[in-house]
Amino acid sequence: MWKIWQLFPPQRTLTALFVFLFVLALLIHFILLSTSRFNWLEGPRTTTAAVTTSAPDTRLG
Repeated sequence: MWKIWQLFPPQRTLTALFVFLFVLALLIHFILLSTSRFNWLEGPRTTTAAVTTSAPDTRLG
């Protein structure tokens, strides 16, 4: 393991790792916020179902 840290500087590697993980977390959260099910700020979007009315059946008499 110590040979890996001789190839890459630890400060730059850990900084790059933390920046990558932070951007990934932001991306995942924004993707979840764009969905209706997992939007915790606005709540679930309610879709109004189309109401169809039919004429009464006059054949039954």
